[in-house]
Amino acid sequence: MNAVLVTVASVEGSAPREAGTTMLVTQDGQRDTIGGGHLELRACEIARAMLMFPESRRLERFALGPSLGQCCGGGVQLVFEQVTAEHLAPRDTHRTSWRVVSLDTDAPPLLVTDEAALAFDPALPTRIVVDESGRRWLIDPRRAWTPHLLLFGAGHVGAAIVRALADLPCHVTWIDERAEAFPSTVPANVTIELTDAPDAVVAQAAAGSSYLVMTHSHAIDQQLCAAILERNDAGWFGLIGSHTKRQQFEHRLLARGIPAERLAGMTCPVGIAGISGKAPGVIAAAVAAQLLQVWESV
Repeated sequence: MNAVLVTVASVEGSAPREAGTTMLVTQDGQRDTIGGGHLELRACEIARAMLMFPESRRLERFALGPSLGQCCGGGVQLVFEQVTAEHLAPRDTHRTSWRVVSLDTDAPPLLVTDEAALAFDPALPTRIVVDESGRRWLIDPRRAWTPHLLLFGAGHVGAAIVRALADLPCHVTWIDERAEAFPSTVPANVTIELTDAPDAVVAQAAAGSSYLVMTHSHAIDQQLCAAILERNDAGWFGLIGSHTKRQQFEHRLLARGIPAERLAGMTCPVGIAGISGKAPGVIAAAVAAQLLQVWESV
């Protein structure tokens, strides 16, 4: 497949998307978006024109207000690269790497991994740099997805949450004891853990992991709550249920010796405020938004 990869290389002022956003354009379609509107329309026109000629790369600057009539009013630089199937391998979401692309030659892009990237600062955004000889380079970091959610329960709500998180920058470990409860396929960022000892999964989880408990059994829920709250390095912890369920669990967990201040960190009910629907898809949307708030605040 021949296509053009469009990368937002830099942003000045207000723009539809941030630096590092990408869009893949083919002659008859596109994947993802750089923000829509006139900018995206013009980018697709340029990309499709490139596919008809041997031009391999191009750098274009767009003033969003004066030239395109968009209300953002800022400016962006877009890098256009002709790519083939071998350039489109799935990214490694478990470790940070950098795509290094020469804008003045046809040299193949380099993929630099953490171990070899001593000259690159992972905190710096996607950008264009100029070397001592005046050659321009696109430095595009592909950061590892650090948020990790342990989701206990493969019921209807759990399945809806997995679907809601499928395109978000996170890893999900989905845990249940019932093999038949899991679907035949799961999103690329999801790993299934089939076990009848879910508290052992809690014990092995990395520090800072997030937890969401919604099993088919209140007894298992309570067992998991105790295991999570006994850790002093757990991240966000949510328990599905009503205010009544929370009161009942707090009473039982206090009796088990869980400190009140630790219980205060348990989120129950889950989901952002103001959404009262109980359908699995509605709960999943509210929980996904809540998790994004938590993860982006870290």
